[in-house]
Amino acid sequence: IVAFEQAAEEAERSGEMVEAARLWAQAGNAAMANGDLPKARSDFDAALARGLPDGLEKGEVHLDRARALVALDDMKAARDSLDIALTQAPKDPLAWLLSATLARRTGDMRLAQAHIARAVQLSPDDASVALEEGNIAVLTDHEDVARAAWGRAVKLAPTAAAGKAAADNLSRLPAEKPAG
Repeated sequence: IVAFEQAAEEAERSGEMVEAARLWAQAGNAAMANGDLPKARSDFDAALARGLPDGLEKGEVHLDRARALVALDDMKAARDSLDIALTQAPKDPLAWLLSATLARRTGDMRLAQAHIARAVQLSPDDASVALEEGNIAVLTDHEDVARAAWGRAVKLAPTAAAGKAAADNLSRLPAEKPAG
């Protein structure tokens, strides 16, 4: 963390603001990996203040910032950062997945459904996306969609955390009614 922050400050002194922003973002990720969430938020804020150009890289910093903010239980600021991430990195399925998850957690099921649909469109073979699709579907009374999504997650990644969680969720559903 310290090495990235020192390198960022050196880049700033040299007038290399975009490089400084990148280094601040790396410091933020290092802080998050170390469990220092306030430091991570501060470093991500520093990265964004240095003027990254619009596009994927800026979107990714907002996405990382949103992850830190969710962990800090600041859902409103996390939503704001995720919304920017979605406009800056609209083809990143993780941004749509995290946005859908946050919307589900905050009770905005319409937004959750729209954003998980986009994540599924961008990454249909991602077990984490399928797990969340099922989570949202079951909460919106679409048990058939939930069953199919969770089944897909299990098939895609049976030994990964998402696959195991999906299998557990499936085991809690009532038995399927026979057709007829």
